[in-house]
Amino acid sequence: MKKKKIIVAVTGASGSIYAKVLLEKLQLLADQIETVGMVFSDNAKAVWEFELGNRDFEKIPYTIYDKNNFMAPFASGSAKYDTMIICPCSMGTLARIAQGISNDLTTRAADVILKERRKLILVTRDTPISLIHIENMKTITLAGGIIVPASPSFYSRPDTFDALAATVVDRVLDLAGVENVTYRWSED
Repeated sequence: MKKKKIIVAVTGASGSIYAKVLLEKLQLLADQIETVGMVFSDNAKAVWEFELGNRDFEKIPYTIYDKNNFMAPFASGSAKYDTMIICPCSMGTLARIAQGISNDLTTRAADVILKERRKLILVTRDTPISLIHIENMKTITLAGGIIVPASPSFYSRPDTFDALAATVVDRVLDLAGVENVTYRWSED
């Protein structure tokens, strides 16, 4: 199996736990992954610290690129990253991607992924959503992106916040084409 080259962007939307669980799972699945390139918005770090009460994003074992570093490998399609996951994805980031505004590394990388017809997964975390949000989601979906609302499932009876967040993250990993052992509906 070909190993994955994955971009993970973390924006300032509420839901840092989803990013934390995603990064922990990617580390456990390292045998399937060639590389993970990361980018954080300024707000992502502040929200992480507020919601999770720590700065563990500083301990991530992946290369973290500055949000304005357009020399990062995944700022170009020639680097052949196959998947980008924005988790959580703010509505502002979603809007800029939908309108083709590449004003930072996250939006440039998303633009590259879409133009190269590769996999863009946006884990949106906002409620309620407005017609503007819906139209932007429609635009991204029509361009080939996948919108994954951070709506956890409960049928696996998660007993911790991390397990609850994993019900979303496991779906994201499935969509990214990474083999992951997880609860499956109606399976023993």
